[in-house]
Amino acid sequence: MLKVIKIASAFIGVIVGAGFASGQEILQYFTSFGYMGILAAIVSTILFAFLGMSLTKIGSRLQTLSHKDAIYTISGRYLGIIVDAILVFTLFGVGVVMVAGAGSSLNQQFGLPVFVGSLLLIILLMMAMTLKVDKVIAVIGSITPFLLVAIVGIAIYSIFTMDLSFSELNPIALEQEKSFPNWFVSGVNYASFNIAVGAGMAIVMGGAEENERLAALGGLLGGLGIGVLIMLAHLAIFSKVDIIAAYDLPLLSLVNDISPILGFLMSIILFGMIFNTGLGMFYGFVARFFKPETKTFFIASGVTLIIGFILSFVGFTDLVSKVYSTIGYMGLFLIVALIYAPFRLKKLGINKR
Repeated sequence: MLKVIKIASAFIGVIVGAGFASGQEILQYFTSFGYMGILAAIVSTILFAFLGMSLTKIGSRLQTLSHKDAIYTISGRYLGIIVDAILVFTLFGVGVVMVAGAGSSLNQQFGLPVFVGSLLLIILLMMAMTLKVDKVIAVIGSITPFLLVAIVGIAIYSIFTMDLSFSELNPIALEQEKSFPNWFVSGVNYASFNIAVGAGMAIVMGGAEENERLAALGGLLGGLGIGVLIMLAHLAIFSKVDIIAAYDLPLLSLVNDISPILGFLMSIILFGMIFNTGLGMFYGFVARFFKPETKTFFIASGVTLIIGFILSFVGFTDLVSKVYSTIGYMGLFLIVALIYAPFRLKKLGINKR
């Protein structure tokens, strides 16, 4: 049971990153549909549970610590090329969003120019990419439990202190910018996007567990846990949407309303999550093309981070809207590959362990 909880917690940690912590993802994908955002959250939860279980199960069955090998095995040569390209685009795209998010978080909390937060993150990422990344991610990953507690606390506070009823807030929520035609597409896209982001790590987590059943249960439990967090965050933002919708980081704004001290702590947690996600994305992107801990890798890292810094000036909110939705649509190829995976593995004679 402890192994299952460990895998579930790790899976949640991979998915619940900086975009979720800021609240901007939740606002655009769920709260902008008002009441129907709850149904969108349910759709996402079902997909997270199924896809999380599928990824960890595949990783365990193949006993691989390379997501590239697993993707080509389950997808085949041609679909594998497409899925691999999508994951590469995802790594870089989400990395750029994290750089923009760093600028927005320090700007909103401390009034610093946007470029200051973005530049600080770039410097920290460059330093971290010269170290053994697993140790760095392990340290920063310890922030995740604090984030989970914060989201639960924020949700409880928001619901019990809301000034308007949900029926009064619903029209305000529906006025928010949407990237999707309806709540169902939004729910599917959110799960698809996040699975594209977390697929590599989920496969690695599964590969580290020899017992396929335990690995699958861990992915399933993790997916259900993410669904609960989505629902809580949606209700928190929905209950205060009349006040916080205009902010780039609505959840941070909510915490500041509770207490400036808590707002300061939340901004540190958020920046840590941004760093954690950004490091994982950029490191994975550069490592896809260059061998880590080599001179070429460090040079490529510097060039990549500079390009990411320049592109981040598009703005955090716009990047979440455009990049995330695009990745979500492309991630449907990965979902197709995962649905096809059991038949593919059976055809290849790779049976359950």
